Amino acid sequence: MWFLYLLSWFATFVQVCLVTLALAAGLYYLAELVEEYTVLTGRIIKWLLLLTAGTYIGLILFEDLPYYLTLAGLLSTGFYSLLLMNFPFIELMSPIFILSCVLVFINHYLAFRYFADVWHPFSEVLAFFTICLWLVPFAFFVSLSANDNVLPTTHKHSDSKGNEDVVTSYFNKRSKRSGILSLFDKVKDSVLPERTKRF
Repeated sequence: MWFLYLLSWFATFVQVCLVTLALAAGLYYLAELVEEYTVLTGRIIKWLLLLTAGTYIGLILFEDLPYYLTLAGLLSTGFYSLLLMNFPFIELMSPIFILSCVLVFINHYLAFRYFADVWHPFSEVLAFFTICLWLVPFAFFVSLSANDNVLPTTHKHSDSKGNEDVVTSYFNKRSKRSGILSLFDKVKDSVLPERTKRF
């Protein structure tokens, strides 16, 4: 009896490792697609924002969720839409980005507080979290790496040095990649050994 119990714990560990690997591979693939198709990604995020705003309006009209929960969600959707003005260039230190991140945490806090007090079926709670809280921030999170790979002629970069041209600024910035794709590349380089070709 104890052997099967230990075997179940080992199998659970293996399953968690495989799911984590599958999620990492999926994120890597999504980041590659976002870098390749930035205009299409911007359109998809725009449609996701409209879907989320429509969902909040539907929740206001047809459900009796508290107004603080739905209005905070609509407010955060408005701030997310401001991030699309310069997409795919998302400045991590801009007030809009920082306020959007703060609103993600505030929305999660409000949702956890509400769903802890009022019982709803798990499928409804998961639907609310997926569509209203996770979909748009996840899309922006995956698209952060696209900022590093866009041609330099479409962005006015305010450089403190003032004397660098657009191309020099682009190549200096390109050497300092900071997106999710560069994180995966660093993990890949540190975990997997590099193969050398033999002739």
